Amino acid sequence: MVHHIFDSHAHYDDERFCEDRGELLSSFPAVGVCRVLNAGCNLEASRAGIALGKEYPFLYSAVGCHPDAADEITPQSLALLRELAGEEKVKAIGEIGLDYHYEDIPRQRQIPAFEAQLQLAGELDMPVIIHSREAVEDTMRLLNQYWPKGVVHCFSGSVETAKEVLRLGMYIGVTGVITFKNARRIREVMEAVPLDHLLIETDCPYMAPEPYRGKRCDSTMLPRMAEAIAAIDRPLDLQIVVALSCTMCPELVIAAQKIAASNPLVTAKVYDVNHFPELRERYKIMSVPCLIINKAQVAFGKKTLGQLLELLAEPEAGQTG
Repeated sequence: MVHHIFDSHAHYDDERFCEDRGELLSSFPAVGVCRVLNAGCNLEASRAGIALGKEYPFLYSAVGCHPDAADEITPQSLALLRELAGEEKVKAIGEIGLDYHYEDIPRQRQIPAFEAQLQLAGELDMPVIIHSREAVEDTMRLLNQYWPKGVVHCFSGSVETAKEVLRLGMYIGVTGVITFKNARRIREVMEAVPLDHLLIETDCPYMAPEPYRGKRCDSTMLPRMAEAIAAIDRPLDLQIVVALSCTMCPELVIAAQKIAASNPLVTAKVYDVNHFPELRERYKIMSVPCLIINKAQVAFGKKTLGQLLELLAEPEAGQTG
């Protein structure tokens, strides 16, 4: 079993957990989830997260108002957030930020609410949990102005934006989106982010990873994926043959490299088919991406992280036929 899993962003106060919240949370220690940070989206959710923390030793909380609740921010509510932030198990201000996707609350009202909470975090010397959706320019302008410590959660920006976040000393949070077939951009970001500045999160009940996409997400899905990687108990040499023009190749490359980075028994090397004709001839490679396991088994086509783990978990993986 994989132990010491920290879900850095969850919403267990959400109504979708009403039917089985107690049973689900009580199961976490047994499956390796040792810490959960419950992020507040508004004043009510912030209070609920604190209450959950008092019931479950492993659950901590953040308090704040999401951009969808920006109109809740008043001098009185800021005073209440300051008071809530003094609770023993409150560790951050969040989630706060900007969301221009639907813009149910105009950005002219979101920005002052975001700034007020950034100022509060600075005064309290607390980290922040940042929500930024289709608002990169304004988000980065304010982060550069206030220079907070914390994390940009559920990161959806570019590699260049990620580097700017890292320059500020902040962390990048990634969700189950990294397992989606069309999530090429965030996987490119993950390649550029040092592991010591990368946080995994569920953002549950949202963002369930493959193969659970579309279902209610929860923290048990994090150790399941980590456990699948750790379960590889024999040496595996992965050779990924690609072409620079191949649009399907990066997904397999990143999946293989993630597994290799997490399991010392696995190595992953990438070869350009045009520069290594001997590989093309030896393994009769007619298309890319091509995966060669232990110089014995050959598989073609793109694969998500989940699909690659399933293939490598097969007893015959890497054996000659």
